[in-house]
This record gives sequence, structure tokens and C-alpha cells, in this order.
Amino acid sequence: MKKLRNFFRGTYLGLMLIFLYAPILVLMVFSFNGSKSMARWTGFSFKWYEALMHDSTIMNALIVTLSVAVISALVATFIGTFAAIGIHSMKKRPRAVVENISRLPMVNLVTGISFMMLFAALGIKGSYTRMLIAHITFNIPYVIFSVMPKLRQSSNLLYEAAMDLGCTPIMAILKVVIPDIMPGIVSGFVLAFTLSLDDFVVSWFATDGIQNLSIYIYGIARRGISPKINALCTIMFVVVVALLVFINLKSINEERAAETQRKKLSITR
Repeated sequence: MKKLRNFFRGTYLGLMLIFLYAPILVLMVFSFNGSKSMARWTGFSFKWYEALMHDSTIMNALIVTLSVAVISALVATFIGTFAAIGIHSMKKRPRAVVENISRLPMVNLVTGISFMMLFAALGIKGSYTRMLIAHITFNIPYVIFSVMPKLRQSSNLLYEAAMDLGCTPIMAILKVVIPDIMPGIVSGFVLAFTLSLDDFVVSWFATDGIQNLSIYIYGIARRGISPKINALCTIMFVVVVALLVFINLKSINEERAAETQRKKLSITR
């Protein structure tokens, strides 16, 4: 019975992964197709990658996308980390209220329309600035909810001990609390970065003329997707996957090292 249960679990997991990643694999394969058509394979070629590098419109959209993603992720990580520390220090009922309020920007459609109306009311014209502010705002909740579990796992005694040893509150947070919750901070940054890369709804409503990749791809989709976009998506997918694998392996190694150190200390005692 146990073997049968494990078989169905493995089958379910395999089918789910195929369902999720089969379209991406098809896109990656046809990015190397010599033909513009995705209906037939005419031979292996790198010409779409070469064409991609010489397309100024796509390159400009890529620069906007990457710069907004990096800046918004950094700012959101800074704000979200200290917001999570503040929320964690609240009493149970106010903390629950603030956590629920913090989830609202995660509804991208509402956030995008809200920013469109806000920018129109305030007369903010800079398209890049508008997109950046919007991305920072919807990224902050994801950072908060990536950091919060690490704060719950961490002991408040560390902060109190640092204060007893002469640290100021800011020093205790920077020297003790932040290093202890660093895996959650890194996860929040990576999540914010990838979500900003992928966002369309908020960018579409918040911007006023400037294009990131999602807006550019949406604009050309009605005329048919160029194989250059397949090449670009392949590069981005490989880079993001490599980044996630690196960070996860580093986190696993750090946890194993910490566990080994704890075991050594317990044996010594």
C-alpha cells in the first residue's frame, strides 16, 4: 500500500512538473530553430540570439526591466525587512491587523489601477519613476512575508542579550537580528526581483509611455511573437533558475554548517 501511495505521489508530481514546464521547454527548443515558424523544425541555429542583441527596442525594454527590478527589489527589501521587524514586535491583535493590511498591494490589478489614479491626481509624469514606485510598493509585502517566518524562528533573547552587552537598539538590530534572519532577507530580495521581472498588470497601469519587457511583448503579441522573444525568455529563465539554485544551495550549506556547529557544542558540553 505504501509503495502504491508513493507511486501515485511521484506520478502526480511528475505530471504537475510537465504541465508547468513543458511550454517553457518548447519555447527554449524553438529559440534555436532556424525557421521563424514554430510549426516546423528546420535546423539548429543561433541566429535569433544574434538578432536579439541587435534589436535596440528589445534591449531598451530589457534595460528598463532589469534596472526597475534591481532598484525596486533593493528598496523593497530594505523597507520590508525593517517593516517585518516592527510588525513582529507588535502585540498579537495589532500584528494580525497590520499583516492583513500589508497583503493588499499583492492584488496587482487593484494596485495598478490605484497607482494610475494616484499618479493622475498628483500629476506625476515621469514614466520610469511611476513604474519604479509601483514596483517597490507591490514588492514590499512579499519581502515582509519572506522575513516574518525567520523572525518567528529566531529567539528574542538574542536581541535582549545584545542590549545587555551594551548595544544600542539600532546596533542590536544591525549586528545581531539582521544576520540571524539573512536567509529570509535574501529570499525576499530574490522573490521581489523575479516578480518585478515578470510583472505586467501593475506596469501597464502605472506607466505612461515607457516599456518594460512584459509591456513590449504584450504589444507585439497581436502580430505574432518573434523567435527573438523566445531567445530572450530562454536567457532570462536560465539566469533566474541558476540564481535560485545558487541561493538555495548556499542556504542549505549554511544550515548544515550551523547544525554541525550546534552538534559539536552539545557534545563539548
